[in-house]
Amino acid sequence: MDQLGIYQQYIKKVLTEYHADDKPEENYESQLIFDDERNHYLWLDVGWDNSKRVYFTVIHFDIKDGKIWLQKNATDLNPVEKLLEMGVEREDIILGLHPPFMRKFSGYGVA
Repeated sequence: MDQLGIYQQYIKKVLTEYHADDKPEENYESQLIFDDERNHYLWLDVGWDNSKRVYFTVIHFDIKDGKIWLQKNATDLNPVEKLLEMGVEREDIILGLHPPFMRKFSGYGVA
């Protein structure tokens, strides 16, 4: 398997494990969205909480130019650490949730 395929599998594994540990809510559903063609991977909460609409991105990854981009992490979990444990190189992880000028201080890749 090529590097892209490996990274796709790693991201899906991390999101699936985290999602499985999440407690289901009665009024809305939690969804995993895996788009291998466009390399977008999301964990979303969707539905209604009484009269309030729930549409919330919990974790969002992209793969762009051979790098894994963490676009959002609204958990206390550390999916980047899990990816490192799986063998992803630090320079192949971009913290897209940080402003571009701050990424050089992150210890991860810069793009």
